[in-house]
Amino acid sequence: MSTEAPKRDQWQWENATAGAAAGFATVAVMHPLDVVRTRFQVNDGRVSHLPIYKNTAHAVFAIARSEGLRGLYAGFLPGVLGSTISWGLYFFFYDRAKQRYARNREEKLSPGLHLASAAEAGALVSFFTNPVWLVKTRLQLQTPLHQTRPYSGVYDAFRTIMREEGFSALYRGIVPGLFLVATFLYGVEWAILTSDGYINYQVSHGAIQFTAYEELRKVIVDFKSKGSTVHNQNPDKLLNSVDYAVLGATSKLAAVLLTYPFQVIRARLQQRPSGDGVPRYMDTLHVVKETARFEGIRGFYKGITANLLKNAPASSITFIVYENVLKLLKPARRND
Repeated sequence: MSTEAPKRDQWQWENATAGAAAGFATVAVMHPLDVVRTRFQVNDGRVSHLPIYKNTAHAVFAIARSEGLRGLYAGFLPGVLGSTISWGLYFFFYDRAKQRYARNREEKLSPGLHLASAAEAGALVSFFTNPVWLVKTRLQLQTPLHQTRPYSGVYDAFRTIMREEGFSALYRGIVPGLFLVATFLYGVEWAILTSDGYINYQVSHGAIQFTAYEELRKVIVDFKSKGSTVHNQNPDKLLNSVDYAVLGATSKLAAVLLTYPFQVIRARLQQRPSGDGVPRYMDTLHVVKETARFEGIRGFYKGITANLLKNAPASSITFIVYENVLKLLKPARRND
């Protein structure tokens, strides 16, 4: 009997464990900037329940002064839960997809297959985690200016949403995340040029990030291999935490700039309805029309400063933790 299958399954769970640890560490450090970003994203200048912030620094100090540490960490629990589950599942599905595409192939996977693996993983994760991200967004948007009764916590938020809006409300905002999967299926080139929270949050976001990460990783490994006196050295031993930090930050920056408008659309769709139960935005097209009409192109990039300040270091933290946890788990697998 072959032992290949059990080893492959164990390797997949090692990736999932490393990804989950990376997600937790990232959220714990960067959550206040995530709160600021979300509040900027939904503030279209025509709502009265959100404070007006001049810039990212002003927002952080204003929230800390008026709402305290609790305000800066609003939505932290679903953020940690969603990110930990998302990264764990993302790396798990991503690794499975790569292994499936690699069967009967002697050469390395092409950039297109890396992109396909990442897009497939992102789509699956989006379905699993959208309700958690919706609750996180709503908790982050609760301020002293709100007219409706605030959610007292994660459980109360889920219960209230189900009672007042129904099960389908938990999947508000999923279309912007999944929309680019369809464009990917019709043309990889278009997806690369124009397209994950949550993943993180978007499918295409994760696809671009991981494609860039994999390709840049190959470049650095090849460069270091040429200068190494040891032949056929394990690529993991050639890279250090600085390399992982640079790879994570660079790949994340490319993904953020190309996919940010979809994050804005998603956040606006996930807002809590007003007291009469009518959502501010009905669907994705409504968000696009209203934003373009009243705010122009700048409206689709609201909060991007806070997003960049959050995501560049956040991605570095993610990949440093991921790769180093993976290194710790590999010897355990070899000893089994």
